[in-house]
Amino acid sequence: MGADDKFSNKADELKGRAKEAVGDATDNEQWQAEGRAERAKADIKQAGEKVKDAFRSDK
Repeated sequence: MGADDKFSNKADELKGRAKEAVGDATDNEQWQAEGRAERAKADIKQAGEKVKDAFRSDK
């Protein structure tokens, strides 16, 4: 996984966590849902990058 990809995915995850926390604090269901969705999207990206890395390291 490239350093840029790692940074980008982590930034997306943290942005989602922040948005979800603000939604929790303000009882805003839309922000809570958006935050969860952004975190899930970042997790999927990270998993995909790890799979690619695993195949690259086998060669």
